Amino acid sequence: MSSSQSRPSGSGKNTLSKQKEAVIEVLTPAVEAQGFFLEDVDLRAVGRRLVLRILIDTESGVNLDDVANASRLISDVMDEKDPFDDEPYTLEVSSPGVDRPLTMPRHWTRNLGRLVAVTLTNSKQLTGRILSIDDGAVVLEFDNKGRKSTQQIALADISKAIVQIEFSRVESAELVPLAGAEDSDDHDGSGHETDEHETEGESDAADLAADDEEEV
Repeated sequence: MSSSQSRPSGSGKNTLSKQKEAVIEVLTPAVEAQGFFLEDVDLRAVGRRLVLRILIDTESGVNLDDVANASRLISDVMDEKDPFDDEPYTLEVSSPGVDRPLTMPRHWTRNLGRLVAVTLTNSKQLTGRILSIDDGAVVLEFDNKGRKSTQQIALADISKAIVQIEFSRVESAELVPLAGAEDSDDHDGSGHETDEHETEGESDAADLAADDEEEV
């Protein structure tokens, strides 16, 4: 005879949506108080465990130390507020990648001077360099075979914008180690912090299993 154990209470989409809202509510003030932006929250069920992925950012970007500090802060707040009611979950904290769309004015400000591919709301596509951002509009510079021109575009007219990687600039730049790279033992090697959270019952069960193995 066999039986399967289903994941408690977090299996429905409505439940996940409510849990995500609860996470945003408890984390936003705590994260912002430490100078971070809660860039994105993703919550999904993987088997019987929840996986909570958090993206954090600042006005000037984040390094490995920032991610580590934010991870500890978020873990402490989650333990204190317990929006999942003791349900086990995995916490992953990281920073936005270079291919993340520019959706807010501060994203444009931080990428001044970078090349960006823009899709307008009328489906027209442009690629230009960010010169300035002000009053809800961005000024892009275009280079057409050495002839340069500029255009001001309202952010409201932009449906998507992605920063482009310029290999010529990367090759000529001096490579320097990321701040905190030497102290990255707590990282999982993918540029983000991972933290496993178990219920007390799960932890006790794991200890008993270990004791049984030693006795054998």
